[in-house]
Amino acid sequence: MLISPAYAQAGGGGVGLFEGLLPLIIIFVVFYVLLIRPQQRKAKQHRELVASVRRGDVIVTGGGVVGKVTKVGETDDITVEIAEGVRVQVVKGTLSDVRSKTEPVKGGAPAAGGAQSGGSPLGGLLGSLGFGRKRGE
Repeated sequence: MLISPAYAQAGGGGVGLFEGLLPLIIIFVVFYVLLIRPQQRKAKQHRELVASVRRGDVIVTGGGVVGKVTKVGETDDITVEIAEGVRVQVVKGTLSDVRSKTEPVKGGAPAAGGAQSGGSPLGGLLGSLGFGRKRGE
């Protein structure tokens, strides 16, 4: 035989409860760190983005329609001008991006211009990195 009689009689040694659950715990921790937590952060950022939309912001809807916010309703809807004289109502939850934010005026009312802080026409990440600025700014 290949197995010695003394080892065969010992019963092979059982696995304890902790050793059996340890791989499952490790898998759950990896899933939490790599999948669940980043999704929660992304959802929180989207809620903050939707809550901070003001009149004059240039937004992108989930369907890819780009427009300028003309009115923010009391409920969860906003009015967006998608072409000259064409206005549509959009649910705030369907916004996917805010391309350029307006700066608040000292009185708390939104500014009339649609430029992002820093004066970059590109907005977003490229604008914050300094791309798109004119020389001498």
